Amino acid sequence: MESQKTLITHIGFLTGIHPKECLRLAGTAMRQLGTIEDAWLLTEGDRIAAFGRMSDIDKLDTSPTTIIDAEGGTVLPCWCDPHTHLVYAGSRETEFVDKIRGLSYAEIARRGGGILNSADRLHAMSEDELTDAALQRLNEMMARGTGCVEIKSGYGLNTDDELKMLRVVKRLKALTPMRLVSTFLGAHAVGRAYAGRQGDYVDLVVEEMIPAVAEEHLAEYIDVFCDEGFFTPEETARILEAGARYGMRPKIHACELASSGGVEVGVAHDALSIDHLESASDHDLELLACSSAMPTLLPGTSFFLNMPYARGRHIIDQGLAIALATDCNPGSTPSSDMKFVVSLACIKMRLEPAEAINAATLNAAYAMGLSHDYGSIAVGKRANLQITRPIPSVEYIPYAYTRDIVRKVIIEGEIKDERRK
Repeated sequence: MESQKTLITHIGFLTGIHPKECLRLAGTAMRQLGTIEDAWLLTEGDRIAAFGRMSDIDKLDTSPTTIIDAEGGTVLPCWCDPHTHLVYAGSRETEFVDKIRGLSYAEIARRGGGILNSADRLHAMSEDELTDAALQRLNEMMARGTGCVEIKSGYGLNTDDELKMLRVVKRLKALTPMRLVSTFLGAHAVGRAYAGRQGDYVDLVVEEMIPAVAEEHLAEYIDVFCDEGFFTPEETARILEAGARYGMRPKIHACELASSGGVEVGVAHDALSIDHLESASDHDLELLACSSAMPTLLPGTSFFLNMPYARGRHIIDQGLAIALATDCNPGSTPSSDMKFVVSLACIKMRLEPAEAINAATLNAAYAMGLSHDYGSIAVGKRANLQITRPIPSVEYIPYAYTRDIVRKVIIEGEIKDERRK
């Protein structure tokens, strides 16, 4: 049976074009967005088959099944979101009020809020309820142009509930056309039953949770919240080593609250991404520069918690790469809008628009181990595309920081969202 062919014509700006073998961009290369004006693009099946300028479209030797007139809109890769906590039970707006009144993230956690609050709520919900709520969030993300998402556990904090979360992620993979990857984050905080016994909780993660997750093949990655007041570098190393024995590659929370050794342990254990970095020191950045780990920044967290932003401009100027993610979760970042994250990176971290878009597409795909197939426009890559309404320039995308500009979303070669023009 012949594959579905879709031809997109009259594209104002086709952007995010990089060679297929380019898996990530760093330093000054992040300014290279790769753009063709007045373009066309052909998909065949779930892949990008060809693209070029409208002036050359007569040379296209194919009969497309479907023709989409972009009407001058921009076509770019779908956003990739490499750090979310998307499976959760309910909102935490009371803590939002606590923050307004001056309580810090750490103070709210000490009062029984934060992660432990979400764990209590999740315990009371069924897999069906959690799946329905998370699928709605995924559909909202897709409608805004996101096509790949990493989802962490970490609101279970006991073996049964951590497995419940990851089973939900497995169910979601079968329910959405989006590309999902799953990460085990049992070491997100110490469960209530282990208050004052952090060492015993680490034993539980290593000796019971990790083998149980591996037995059901529920996670591709393992993560630890290695930071001040959470897990120490020594505990983190033990957990990451245990996960690696079961084939889970590390991703790590580090330097959100302090420079407390998280980067060092992440680099030493070949972490794919090292995330947050709001408090990263110059020494931490030197370590990152000597590794293959992707620094993944979460400006939405800084925005919502009113805390310092990671030094995005400085990190790129040091020759490093950057990925961007939403950190979508009910406590510190109740937003899944990658376009807003791109705008924040420009406004608050001083990234140029091209750098921010690359950080939210190709580099973000790298932070999930997916950049061989996703995150850029290249022949042979997956056809995960967003088509905007007509806009005056690519720079308009972060400039118009609250405007919904997405007209159509194509996931794996199929139109998944038809928006108003």
